[in-house]
Amino acid sequence: MARKNASDDPLAPVTLAVGQEELLLDRAVREVVAAAKAADADTDVRDLTPDQLQPGTLAELVSPSLFAERKVVVVRGAQDLSADTVKDVKAYLSSPAEEITLVLLHAGGAKGKGLLDAARKAGAREVACPKMTKPADRLAFVRSEFRTAGRSATPEACQALVDAIGSDLRELASAVTQLVADVEGTIDEAVVGRYYTGRAEASSFTVADRAVEGRTAEALEALRWSLSTGVAPVLITSALAQGVRAIGKLSSARGGRPADLARELGMPPWKIDRVRQQMRGWTPDGVSVALRAVAEADAGVKGGGDDPEYALEKAVVTIARAARSGRRA
Repeated sequence: MARKNASDDPLAPVTLAVGQEELLLDRAVREVVAAAKAADADTDVRDLTPDQLQPGTLAELVSPSLFAERKVVVVRGAQDLSADTVKDVKAYLSSPAEEITLVLLHAGGAKGKGLLDAARKAGAREVACPKMTKPADRLAFVRSEFRTAGRSATPEACQALVDAIGSDLRELASAVTQLVADVEGTIDEAVVGRYYTGRAEASSFTVADRAVEGRTAEALEALRWSLSTGVAPVLITSALAQGVRAIGKLSSARGGRPADLARELGMPPWKIDRVRQQMRGWTPDGVSVALRAVAEADAGVKGGGDDPEYALEKAVVTIARAARSGRRA
């Protein structure tokens, strides 16, 4: 989710949206435009790319209007503005016009840093729109979307949605919107599964879950479906590794409440509960066998073998068998 600074007035003279997450950048713009139109329905909105903002163009856009109308001037890709145009923008920042809101979208980083620093020094309202590359960030985004919609979703449901949809924030946001519109009450994992059946089953984490639970047939079915729908084999070996390691970590950890174990092991409390259920039947030897199987599969899918699919199937069967080893003891 976009993070804002303390000055959280969308009608501040200058808003600086920094980052590369397109959905969050678009939302930052929409928030300013919506606030401006709420204040004046006839607000004039100009949305410009760097090539459209030539030297002198900004001065024309922010010059006083005969009818004193409110304006929103959006400048996308501000890091790519020409040197002369940057001078114009910096000059404007020192004395912004009334009834005009300037929105600068900047990717961050070294390119165009002078303009970025100048906007911050001038006291611009800043909205952080970082690219969400980590699964934990996307999970937090989904939770925030449900909270913003005023709805309750279980941790398992949020995780299932991320597993099913993947890394595209627009698709995640759309999925949350659909679930909120269609489902009454708390949204749980079963609901997500019903709505996103084919996609959820194709998730690498579904393969891993079924394997560490000892459900060989279901794990193989999920594996074949995943591969047929284009899931990269390396993502599946990664998920298998995470699943087996979680079993190993929890089985060797001291007993305690999920919250305490979560802090100790670096897992969310809901995952502690899930892994506790999955680890029934596992032995220390079984964990070792499973980790070796994952390592062999990883080498196989990264060029060490002739048939990545066979390498994954072999690993899944071995892990599922290891998951049941303690039950036969």
